[in-house]
Amino acid sequence: MEAESWNESEPNSTQLICDGPNGTLGERGGSLCSGVSPSMITAIVIMALYSVVCVVGLFGNFLVMYVIIRYTKMKTATNIYIFNLALADALATSTLPFQSVNYLLGTWPFGTTICKIVISIDYYNMFTSIFTLCTMSVDRYIAVCHPVKALDLRTPRNAKIVNVCNWIISSAIGIPVMVMATTKESNGSIDCTLKFSHPAWYWENLLKICVFIFAFIMPILIITVCYGLMILRLKSVRMLSGSKEKDRNLRRITRMVLVVVAVFIVCWTPIHIYVIIKALIHIPETTFQTISWHFCIALGYTNSCLNPILYAFLDENFKRCFREFCIPTTSTIEQQNSTRIRQHTRDHASSAHTMDRTNQQV
Repeated sequence: MEAESWNESEPNSTQLICDGPNGTLGERGGSLCSGVSPSMITAIVIMALYSVVCVVGLFGNFLVMYVIIRYTKMKTATNIYIFNLALADALATSTLPFQSVNYLLGTWPFGTTICKIVISIDYYNMFTSIFTLCTMSVDRYIAVCHPVKALDLRTPRNAKIVNVCNWIISSAIGIPVMVMATTKESNGSIDCTLKFSHPAWYWENLLKICVFIFAFIMPILIITVCYGLMILRLKSVRMLSGSKEKDRNLRRITRMVLVVVAVFIVCWTPIHIYVIIKALIHIPETTFQTISWHFCIALGYTNSCLNPILYAFLDENFKRCFREFCIPTTSTIEQQNSTRIRQHTRDHASSAHTMDRTNQQV
């Protein structure tokens, strides 16, 4: 026998869609599962907020990925990790239109397949993001505390392998969630929900606890240890690499990664704490509770569109590349044209050389 229940450990679509016995959406926006329309003002505010986050998040994260792919100088180990983070954030923000429509209509009109995709993307985003930030912190620790080993370990190729491993590990939760996700009819509306085996409350709470431990507590402990060791190293050693310029870049990149990690923790801590408290005790449905719930969810989504803004303010290379993309200068256009001409010349020379060799063979 199987029971259906909403999992609240999911900060994004799983909380925005609908709920079973414990009433995730019923407690935060209530009305969707009961068939009663939500406040029009509330619905408009939520849709406006998610629309802004969606547009800014998609544009910003795709711009980050484009810049890293487009410019050779951006293909560093750190930026490869940033590319992975931008990919996860872009996927997460792409689900917002579905969730906004669901909230406004009070029913899930997109079918079971989209339901599975939306829920699994949220879990993938949650785990891949924190795993990538954890990896970036370890990467910074190696760069600061073990500069000699860093020459062999911190390569773009190794960073790509680690990114793939992060997605594979995230599949340990992403694939089961995709399998469990389904749609059901309740009170005249269709809900997108997770189906748990009996007893549903046990498996639901087990999932929440696992998410809390493996997607929040353990990564934060690893990040804290890495930055604690880095701070001790930076305080005890005046010169890390023997070059003032290299040291300045090293400290700047370390500071940028630290800020990105700190913003992630600030944005995700409320939803994790809220979910654990809600799993342990009953929280009565009030206006304050509903506002708090939406605030926590909005924070989780906002993080997905903040990272590109942080890169633009904290990293000179990103700032320069963003500026060149948005406002191409004459020198940039000339450089691009020069690159195309050189490429065309090389292709032409290569073709001529091939024809000569062919004629000789004939």
